[in-house]
Amino acid sequence: MDWVEVTCSTPMESTTLTVSVPGNDLMSDLVGERDVLLRRVEGAFPGSAIHVRGNQITIDGAHAATVGTVFGEMVALLQQGLTIDERTLDRTIDMVRADERPSEVLTTEILRTSRGKAVRPRSAGQKRYVEAVADGIITFGIGPAGTGKSWLAVAMAVRALQAGQVDRIVLTRPLVEAGERVGFLPGDLMAKVDPYLRPLYDALFDMVDAETAERLVDRGQVEVAPLAFMRGRTLNNSFVILDEAQNTTPEQMKMFLTRVGFGSRVVVTGDISQVDVPGGRSGLGDLEQMLDGIDGLSFVHLNARDVVRHRIVQDIVEAYDRKAAGHDLARDDADERDGSS
Repeated sequence: MDWVEVTCSTPMESTTLTVSVPGNDLMSDLVGERDVLLRRVEGAFPGSAIHVRGNQITIDGAHAATVGTVFGEMVALLQQGLTIDERTLDRTIDMVRADERPSEVLTTEILRTSRGKAVRPRSAGQKRYVEAVADGIITFGIGPAGTGKSWLAVAMAVRALQAGQVDRIVLTRPLVEAGERVGFLPGDLMAKVDPYLRPLYDALFDMVDAETAERLVDRGQVEVAPLAFMRGRTLNNSFVILDEAQNTTPEQMKMFLTRVGFGSRVVVTGDISQVDVPGGRSGLGDLEQMLDGIDGLSFVHLNARDVVRHRIVQDIVEAYDRKAAGHDLARDDADERDGSS
């Protein structure tokens, strides 16, 4: 990167690094109002001192090289037209620490919504997921709540429909009751299942306006239906999304996967930690091991780093992951003791 000049670098000692920003017009967006972004970078790397003079940023401290990369990625994002807020900055820092390139991830555009908003992956995991969907026939997106599995899948489906790659979009979910029985809800069948399918409608309405969505549904170009409605059908030239797949039974999963016809693309999303299916017999269970090696089929695993909701959601997911890891470790220790006795 020719805009970075290392003026002093000595192992075991503090490093001083100077970043020359191309153009003074980028500086205000780079440091933020009242230097809030600059101080946020400084706070993320304790012991670092950052000073700005003109279009040069001087960084002192053991983390100078990493901080310099963060600023370099921020410059690249700004040059490509992105706005950097505190959330975007936090993601940039996390990705740089993981040796990832935010300027390649956050600038990948899937489509523009009816309101002109760009739909983009917000993490390296999401980018891998989007690329797998684009390149494969059947893609499984596995991960916790808030990782954008369903939302990105619907975005990819709308893009494929708009590009003429498919004739229709089929959105489906298993009907699994969690606390309130369908039979007790008012209305006809579709009125009863609507609450279960509402998240898919919401994602669709994020991509296109309500009038366009209704027109697509009326024309049969978008179909939203319970999984049971898929039985006996062959889905050709369709972009099919099975959401909440952890709540399918193995039999339902087999039924669904064998519906795939010519010219179709399938995305299956699920969170194996939230199984509500009776008896816990999830159709996602050992599916990856069983289907391993099938050409055109891939599994993408998302984790807490891919959560794009409020920061607290990421913290909650990580807390649950730590608890689950502790249980697994305790179980392994118990098995080892039993085996040696």
